[in-house]
Amino acid sequence: MAKMWAGRTDGVTEKIADDFNSSIRFDSRMYRQDITGSMAHAAMLAAQGIIEKTDADQLVEGLTGILEDIESGKLPIDMECEDIHMFVEQVLTERLGDVGKKLHTARSRNDQVALDIRMYLREQLDTISQQIRSLIAAITLKAETYKDAIMPGYTHLQRAQPITFGHHLMAYAMMLLRDIDRLADCRKRMNQSPIGCCALAGTTYNIDRQFEAKKLGFDGVCMNSLDGVSDRDFCAELLSSLSVMMMHLSRFSEEIILWSSWEFKFIELSDTFTTGSSIMPQKKNPDMAELVRGKTGRVYGDLMALLTTLKGLPLAYNKDMQEDKESIFDACDTAKMCLQVFTGMIETLKANRDNMKRAAQKGFINATDLADYLVKKGLPFRSAYKISGQLVALCIQQNTVLEELPLDVYRGLSDLFDDDLYQAIDLMACVEKRISQGGTSIASVEAQITYVKEILGS
Repeated sequence: MAKMWAGRTDGVTEKIADDFNSSIRFDSRMYRQDITGSMAHAAMLAAQGIIEKTDADQLVEGLTGILEDIESGKLPIDMECEDIHMFVEQVLTERLGDVGKKLHTARSRNDQVALDIRMYLREQLDTISQQIRSLIAAITLKAETYKDAIMPGYTHLQRAQPITFGHHLMAYAMMLLRDIDRLADCRKRMNQSPIGCCALAGTTYNIDRQFEAKKLGFDGVCMNSLDGVSDRDFCAELLSSLSVMMMHLSRFSEEIILWSSWEFKFIELSDTFTTGSSIMPQKKNPDMAELVRGKTGRVYGDLMALLTTLKGLPLAYNKDMQEDKESIFDACDTAKMCLQVFTGMIETLKANRDNMKRAAQKGFINATDLADYLVKKGLPFRSAYKISGQLVALCIQQNTVLEELPLDVYRGLSDLFDDDLYQAIDLMACVEKRISQGGTSIASVEAQITYVKEILGS
């Protein structure tokens, strides 16, 4: 089949070369953006007197018909075409004749594809941002439910100090808020129109780039035509932002996997977000969390693939840049799927308050508060630290916890201990004393929840 770019050559290529060169199998998903961009281009050409208004009206009407036919299924996309741009133009020319051939005036596929991918990714970015907001809302609601559920806080995966499950959950809400900010920053740089840059050097026609940019919802235009057609920074930046977001989901997944194990048993995942074993009937596997953790590496790979593709390219457009789409499309699809599943998993998750609290007690995570008790009674911190350590060792030896040691045992090490000791080392009291902004007290967690809700506008 001869190509629409036939001229310098006869436009006939080998089948294997066609298949290798073709991008329609993955860029066909941008048909709506391609058609919408072409409508704006036709309107601009008429507004500038480059083509007749009647021709522009026919072009817009024809493009509208193509869009409606694709979406209704009446017009299947021909996978034998080189790309979605050629398919749309070919169908338009078949339907309108010579008028259809006027659409590509003052335009190249180079700036056309750059336009399409910016418009497509802008929509993907907005969808992903909304999904993150939904996940944050689910986390915040769960944090509100468990704002007073005592659990061990960890460093080095060793029990460290008492916190609440609500406090722990809100840490991820804060991470995800930053992800929304990163995506918003990425959107600002993405939302510049490349259309009118043409192949690389602009055009001799008196076009109005601002007209098209405004009509398509862009904030402005790419100010250098070479940069406009060859820039894929916005793809790399979006991939980078998605990689950070996936890292956050992966860390959360790791904790969910640990917490749902029999060794922890801090949480119970809903049956609807777990799987079983084909041979071991007792198993309840956190496969959704494991898959999110695994798919994080996939998104990282997409980022590295694109960066590697771009790193040695001279200006302006090179065919290598066709490789940008599969990476960024895959990452967007993966992120959206992970966010949707993760939100449902969080919404249906239940915490085991008793197991969490018992783990906190057995971790002696109120030992710092025990030392502080002695310090407030006049003992130097290092001396208080040593006594607290001796009491922890005694508890381990006797298989008990600090709250259950008799007072006379405490007084055997220091006569500063009194009846008020047990209130001082009560785990809830330890939590409630953490009154600093961002801390684990119930009031502080409530303030964090309010802060997030205000940002989400709910």
